[in-house]
Amino acid sequence: MLPPAPAGGGTGFTKICAGIDNGSGPFNSYDVTIAWGGTANSDNEFILELSDATGDFTNAVELGRVGDQNTANPKNFDLNFSIPTDAQGQGYKFRARSTSPVSQAESDDSFHIYYMAVTTNLNISELGDGNPPGNLCDPVSIDLQVDNIPSPETYQYQWYRSGSLLTGETNHTITVNQTGMYQALVDYGDCTFNGNTDSNIVTVQIGSTGAGIGITPPSKTALCAGDIETLTIDTTDPSWSYQWYKDNVAIPGATNTSYNVDASIAGFEGDYQVEISAPGICTERSAPITITNGGAFTVTRDNSANVVVLPSQPETLSVSTTANSPTYQWYRNGAMVSGATNATLDITQDGTYYAAVTSSGTCSSTVNSENTVAVVPSSFEIVIDFDSSYTACVSTNAILEIAMINAIASDGTRSDVTGQLETSFVYQWQLDGTDVAGATGQNISLADNTENGDYTVNATLGTYNETSNTIAVQLLTNETVTITSTSTVYCNSSDIITISTTTDLTGESFSWERDGTSVNTTEASLTVTEPGTYRLVLDKDGCPLPSNEIAISPLDPNLITLDVDGDVIFPEGSSETVTARGGTAYQWYDESNNLLSSTDQMTFTEEGTFTLVANVDNCEITRQLTAVYLDLFNVPNVITPNGDGANDQWVIPNSYSNKSDVNVIIYNDKGEELVNETGYANNWPQSATSFPKQNMVFYYVIKNATETLKQGTITVIR
Repeated sequence: MLPPAPAGGGTGFTKICAGIDNGSGPFNSYDVTIAWGGTANSDNEFILELSDATGDFTNAVELGRVGDQNTANPKNFDLNFSIPTDAQGQGYKFRARSTSPVSQAESDDSFHIYYMAVTTNLNISELGDGNPPGNLCDPVSIDLQVDNIPSPETYQYQWYRSGSLLTGETNHTITVNQTGMYQALVDYGDCTFNGNTDSNIVTVQIGSTGAGIGITPPSKTALCAGDIETLTIDTTDPSWSYQWYKDNVAIPGATNTSYNVDASIAGFEGDYQVEISAPGICTERSAPITITNGGAFTVTRDNSANVVVLPSQPETLSVSTTANSPTYQWYRNGAMVSGATNATLDITQDGTYYAAVTSSGTCSSTVNSENTVAVVPSSFEIVIDFDSSYTACVSTNAILEIAMINAIASDGTRSDVTGQLETSFVYQWQLDGTDVAGATGQNISLADNTENGDYTVNATLGTYNETSNTIAVQLLTNETVTITSTSTVYCNSSDIITISTTTDLTGESFSWERDGTSVNTTEASLTVTEPGTYRLVLDKDGCPLPSNEIAISPLDPNLITLDVDGDVIFPEGSSETVTARGGTAYQWYDESNNLLSSTDQMTFTEEGTFTLVANVDNCEITRQLTAVYLDLFNVPNVITPNGDGANDQWVIPNSYSNKSDVNVIIYNDKGEELVNETGYANNWPQSATSFPKQNMVFYYVIKNATETLKQGTITVIR
């Protein structure tokens, strides 16, 4: 093969700059010419691949593949491809390769490839706010950054000062400590100036402090509701433009020398600055003035959102606050509670409570706490559940616990009081309505199937006596059941195989299953009547306890294999040993039924017909073997198929014929296959085979999986 070349001529690529918008989207379509010599096989595919940015093809990226060009003339074609959108580098190569025959060729020279995801002008600024800053001044240094593309840190850049490239500055940020005009581009190698990413130019003056503007200190910075405070720049010039900022965000329309902060507008608090700009001066922003809400404070409810008030057991509600010299007033169901003017309140009634907290000082205001719902329950609901994952008849242990306690008001309203009262109740766990000795905690652990049943818990608190929901527990026993069989091979309908277990089945409920279907529920052992997968399933407290499985297979004659293919062939006067495998016992007999061997091997010394009887457990498999002497004649090269019964067919030595691992191929004089088979049975030509000429020459190849054994010609004389 030849190295891939640009379609339309040329010896190699110099660069590929993809991603430029051509009016219909990013451009990424290229053509390469693939050329080759020799002959491509019909199943061949041509593949175009791209290396990594260092020219390494270890993890090559496939760009294209075709399988319909194998007969192209001339032997070349153009292939269209697109480069990966993450391609960024300067050492790429192309490689073309074929699959049949296997061949490849790669580019001689490496080249730049860049998929340019950014092809619009960059913006650089000091603040990263997307606004071109104009002129910047600083006594020491200024940081500039690219701020108008997503994830700018994922690209490499070229930074310029007054037209000169700043070597080594490749990040999306740069610290400037020299005066000059700064600009940035995305670094796309040789494609950089194809990308059109030139940024705005920022003029920086180092060593200059600017005009030194500031904000005149306001009369106050902590504002009360309704206050308006005017902020004013301390230096002005008629040529300047002004812009006020709050928390580094430009305030729309705030372009005068002063700005009014209105405390009646929500969210007025923050840091305020003013910025000046004008031709010929440095853009400059003042130090911030922080404006706060003088009346702002927090109130925190210190107790639970829901509380239960029990007879003769008052509950204490409390709040905390950041207010200055606070005063308190508690409310119940929206009505003031007389005399309740402290941070805490003891209650004995149900209702919805909150505290109104008022701060002292010039910005006095009132903030209400969150509500607390107090319930005097008419009863409690005790909910129990498993503390972790549990599956009936699968889990072998479990823990039940108090999952929730709800206080139920007279109107049926439920309030979760688990955290408040879980440790206050006295518990007694019950199994099937009977107390479980010693089970008086907030949970109960179960570890044996003898503990299966229906569980509840009785909970008492003062005059309250409640019973929980019921949880059914079905743990699987830790027992195991094992079955065995007298054989795993089912010979025939008269064969008897018995499956049994050492587990005592007296009084047990059980089922023998074949392929998941019950076949017997009464017998302690099972007589197999057909192949299948068998198991024994016991019912333990309503849970199935399965045994191991035993697969009973039908007798497969192919279980017995011999290390000889076809006849046993050996030279007269010598011997041949054959080994059988797959059985549990073997017997070899001659034609007179004389036992010759009782092992897995038999040594043959003379011709004849022999019988192997092999046992697989209690099953018998019979094989017939023929022992013959090795043919000593050569592969014939002349046959005379004239129907006289002599030399009518091409008969080859028995070391090649009738062998499943020997392949015989016969071609005509045009190279066309006439015969291609294994186990050639000395039967060519057939009686119906016609020969248009009196004398014809054919070609044969005799081979096995690894080598050619014989090859030559066959002359057919008519």
